[in-house]
Amino acid sequence: MASILGKWHSEHLESFRKRTPKFFVEDERLFERWDDHHIACLTKEFLQFKDIVVQWIMHPWERDARLVHEAITKGPQAYGLLIEIACTRSSEELLGARKAYQSLFDQSIEDVASRLEGIERKLLVALVSSYRYEGSRVNEGTARSEATTLAIAVKNVDKKNPIEDDGIVRILTTRSKLHLKAVVKYYKEIYGKNIDEDLDTLMSLKETLQCLCNPQAYFSKVLNDAFKDDADENTKDALTRVIVTRSNVDMKEIIEEFDKQYKVPLTQKIEDVALGNYKDFLVSLIRRVA
Repeated sequence: MASILGKWHSEHLESFRKRTPKFFVEDERLFERWDDHHIACLTKEFLQFKDIVVQWIMHPWERDARLVHEAITKGPQAYGLLIEIACTRSSEELLGARKAYQSLFDQSIEDVASRLEGIERKLLVALVSSYRYEGSRVNEGTARSEATTLAIAVKNVDKKNPIEDDGIVRILTTRSKLHLKAVVKYYKEIYGKNIDEDLDTLMSLKETLQCLCNPQAYFSKVLNDAFKDDADENTKDALTRVIVTRSNVDMKEIIEEFDKQYKVPLTQKIEDVALGNYKDFLVSLIRRVA
């Protein structure tokens, strides 16, 4: 496109404007002017395409460090992104993001997170500072006991939010992901329902457990929210973020989970809402792993 447009002379440009009435409107003062709606659409597409190309090429450590910085800058409404990065990356990947953050911003993630506001601060600081055990060993007795500890904390939410409880924060931020899956399993065995059902008013805790124990379901929901007509810009931005950051990780499993949960192929949803080169890039990243 750049090579073609760059060679056009004024008569070629005029001819193009006259032959594309969908984009240009004949003004009463006898010139063809851009339709404002299409200017906005084209600007958005170019920005989205720029963002996805930059993020895709970027080193994963740098990308995560910049996402963390963005979340911290935006404040409480973006704390879910901090949870996502801290809980869906491996210990080495999170350590790499912390190194990149220091290089990019001359301070540590831990130091910046310690100055966050709100009841989530204790949990967020511990999550971004963690280096989890990633082996296969799980102590079943401890997992069962911690399922009970978690249940007691959830049921006493009126007295104290569980994410302010040192014991709960310790469990969430030091236990391996396999261990936490065992905790969730025992919670259901003991109390007869999935822990998600008890966490509808505790979104930070719910997102933390989802990201740690069932990231494919979490990312499927994030993608579905991004497709909604009434989604805000932060929510819509997740489409680029999820496709780019998970493409070389678990995109195939996310595609399968999305199809299972929402009964429509992910590529079809993208075709419905995205435009131009941005859409093509998204679809290509999905199809390379499908």
